[in-house]
Amino acid sequence: MTLDWISPADRVKQLPPYVFARLDELKARAREQGLDLIDLGMGNPDGATPEPVVEAAVQALRNPANHGYPPFEGTATFRAAITNWYNRRYGVSLDPNSEALPLLGSKEGLTHLALAYVNPEDVVIAPDPAYPAHFRGPVISGGEIYRVRLKPENDWIIDLADIPDRIAERAKMLYFNYPNNPTGATAPREFFEDLVAFAHKHQILLVHDLCYAELAFDGYQPTSLLEIPGGKAIGVEFHTLSKTYNMAGWRVGFVVGNAQIIQGLRTLKTNLDYGLFAALQCAAETALNLPDSYLHQVQERYQSRRDFLVDELAQLGWNIPKPKAAMYLWAPCPPGMDSTDFALSVLQQTGVVVTPGNAFGAGGEGYVRISLIADCDRLAEAVKRLKEANIRYQREAIATPRV
Repeated sequence: MTLDWISPADRVKQLPPYVFARLDELKARAREQGLDLIDLGMGNPDGATPEPVVEAAVQALRNPANHGYPPFEGTATFRAAITNWYNRRYGVSLDPNSEALPLLGSKEGLTHLALAYVNPEDVVIAPDPAYPAHFRGPVISGGEIYRVRLKPENDWIIDLADIPDRIAERAKMLYFNYPNNPTGATAPREFFEDLVAFAHKHQILLVHDLCYAELAFDGYQPTSLLEIPGGKAIGVEFHTLSKTYNMAGWRVGFVVGNAQIIQGLRTLKTNLDYGLFAALQCAAETALNLPDSYLHQVQERYQSRRDFLVDELAQLGWNIPKPKAAMYLWAPCPPGMDSTDFALSVLQQTGVVVTPGNAFGAGGEGYVRISLIADCDRLAEAVKRLKEANIRYQREAIATPRV
C-alpha cells in the first residue's frame, strides 16, 4: 500500500540518490546477468583487517566490561592512542580529554558537524568535485553551498582567488580534503598556510578530511591542518581507519583539533547515538599502534597497483599522472562521452565498475574515478577486457554505449 499523504522532509527531497547505492543496484543487475564483475568503484579496501587488530577485537568482545554503553566521548585509552598517533606522525600535541573525539566512521562526523554548526542560509564553501559528505551534510542542515570548482590546470587544488569576498565574508565553514578524493591530488604546505590565513581573516571554520593520511607514495608525506601555525585555533581534522587498516566495515573514525568546535559536535552526538562500541575502540587502539612495517606494506601494495594500472592504461591512450597519495586514479572520459555514459558503457561491455566523476559534483564531469582495490592480476584482467571491447581514450576509437 502506498501512503500518498506521507512526504519526506524537504531536506531529504533535495538530496540526489547516493551514487554508491545506485552503483550497488547496477552491480546486482550485472551479476544477475552472469557478468564477472571487477569492482573498482567504491573506495572499499580489499583484503583482511590486520590480524592483531582482529585478535584485539576478539579479546575485547570476551571482556564483559566492554558490553555496556561506552563513554560518550570515547574511552580514555582510545583517545590517548589517537593523540599519540598525531604526535608521532605530525609532531602535534593534542589534549586527549578535549581535542579528540571518536566517531562512527568519519562520514558520520563530517555530516553531523554541519548539523552542529550550520543554520539555514549559512554559507558553506565546498570544493567541486568532492567527497559527497562534504556537501551533503551542509545541504541537510539547510546551508547555502558555495562550490569552488577544482581545475586540472591548478592540479585540482582550491584557488582561494575563486572565492569572492562577498562569499568569504558570509561563509561559516569550509570543507577541504588533501590528499583528495576523488582526484588523488595533493596540496603543498604553502596552500595550507594560505588557507589558514584566509580562514582567520574571514573567520571561517576549517574542516579538513585527512582520511588518506598514510596512503602516500614516493616519499611524500601528507600535511595535517593541525601542524600549521594557527590551524588548530580555527579548525578540526577528520580521520578514519577504513583505508589504511582495511577496517571500512568496522566504522571507526575520529576528529581532532579545536576543543570548542569538537564540543559542539559532541553535544549533538550525545543526542543522536551512544558512541562507538568499546570493543571496536580496543581494536582501533591496536591499529594505530601497529609498527611502521605494516604501513610500508600497505603503501607498497597501492603504489605497485598505481604504477601498473597507469602504465597499462597508457597503452590504451590515457596519460594519467601518478598520484602521490590516496587510492584512486582520476581518468578523463573519451571525448564525446559524459561520465555516466562512459561508466555504464564500461560496466555493460566489460563488467568493470568505475565511478562516474559527476557523482562528486558537476566539477567531476568528464572523468571517472578508478579505485586501486584489486591486485595487479585482476587489474590486468580489467585492462584486457577494455582492450577486447575497444574502449580507448582516442576519439576515433570510442566504444559505442550499449542501451
